[in-house]
Amino acid sequence: MIGAGMGAMAAAARLAVAGHRVTVYERAQTYGGAVRRFERDGFGFDTGPGLLTLPAVWRDLFIKTGKGPLEACVELVQVDPSSRHVFADGTGVALPNASRAGVVAALEEALGAGAGGRWGDFLVRAREAWDRTRRPLLEEPLWTDWSVLADREPYPAVPHKRLLRTRRAATLAEVGAWELRDPRLAALLESYALAHGVDPATAPASAAVLPYMEHAFGTWYVRGGIRELARAVYERCLARKVEFVFGAEVTGVLEKDGRAAGVELADGAVAEADTVVGAGPWRLRGLVPGREPYGAKDVEPRAEGLRPGRVVVCLALRGAREPDAVHRTVVHAPAAADELSLFGPGRTPERPTVRVDRPDDPALRPDEKHESVVLTATVPSGAGYDWAAPGAADAFADRMVAAAERAVPGLRERTLWREVRTPVHTEQETGAEGGAVPPPSLASAEEALHPSNVTAIPGLFTVGGWSHPGGGLPHAGMSGALVAGLIVEGPEFRGSQ
Repeated sequence: MIGAGMGAMAAAARLAVAGHRVTVYERAQTYGGAVRRFERDGFGFDTGPGLLTLPAVWRDLFIKTGKGPLEACVELVQVDPSSRHVFADGTGVALPNASRAGVVAALEEALGAGAGGRWGDFLVRAREAWDRTRRPLLEEPLWTDWSVLADREPYPAVPHKRLLRTRRAATLAEVGAWELRDPRLAALLESYALAHGVDPATAPASAAVLPYMEHAFGTWYVRGGIRELARAVYERCLARKVEFVFGAEVTGVLEKDGRAAGVELADGAVAEADTVVGAGPWRLRGLVPGREPYGAKDVEPRAEGLRPGRVVVCLALRGAREPDAVHRTVVHAPAAADELSLFGPGRTPERPTVRVDRPDDPALRPDEKHESVVLTATVPSGAGYDWAAPGAADAFADRMVAAAERAVPGLRERTLWREVRTPVHTEQETGAEGGAVPPPSLASAEEALHPSNVTAIPGLFTVGGWSHPGGGLPHAGMSGALVAGLIVEGPEFRGSQ
């Protein structure tokens, strides 16, 4: 197996339980892919995902791979409110966790009569899109006739009369403008897409499933940080006798009799195998000399560097966390047009949307007189912006901190030190071109789908965020389950029941 990301480890544990001998070759010196932790002076910070949705995916992994359930390995805490939002006009609202009625009431009170009802009606339509796409996009291998998924819009958009014509929203931005009819509700909707590196102006309306997942299934925190989930999965792999080789870069996939037969490492060593599981369809092309892993009828692997990345600012603060502080606050950008410029080449938003995570976790601070805070913003990847240029990272981090002060007054005065992590760090840790972050698969647009886990080369599979069903912690776990099922049961595997 190439790489020790979350999807790869999920597949490795399942394959080991099924009787396979599994060896994982990881170019870095640790596991987890983008699920990392930065530590210094008694402070700890999640530099990847800060919260978890759909924990059932990881519960299933632990049930299927041993006696110890997930909750025996990590402590899951439901976050309430799931998030607080500070909009451009200064309006703020805290959204209760996993409560549609609570969210509707909160929005109605904060944004005025009718706002909550419109968001509630939107969630009903989003649920219909979820019900239509959940199995083919998350729980089943990518259909051979995947174009059916790309051609059909599962979101039941409301008819909208525009310029003497009746139209239905085709993009997420149109859903916000035509159905929600409030710039703050539109910003709320679009923030879910931005958090996944998805452009609301081009994302299909089916991206409505992204906020629906949070509202329907809740938001969770892992005590000690999300890195603890990676540790638990790694230890489950070890318990199932999966072998890990760190500092081992795979430079080629071996072939014999027309099928994958092992890997070649940077030091010239060769490891033979009956099956090879790779990470990143785009990078896989460079590992199979003279062969095209994907056929003309497959979803085309797109250059990873075309996707956005993230800047993460870790703040070590003096002063205790207020007892009523919210775990996550989203500070919205004042100008949507400026924000969306990040999806073009060579420019960062002047005033970005910033996610502020303030976990109430003693494990992440030296004592009660200090606090660890993480700021995150979606940005162009290193393939479209020079994050290594002198001053580029710090200048953008300054803008993020300025935005975050709308949620945490006095933030700069409380800062002892900060660590700024850009797509340059992401590329070093994950190998993704430009440090880009993979988005989840979405229906009704070919460019929103990811390549199948099965390649045109027998015995060669792909797992992780750059292949079906795309990026995000829940999707990584599902990807591992799909690959394991395809290897164990063969092409007749049709997903979990």
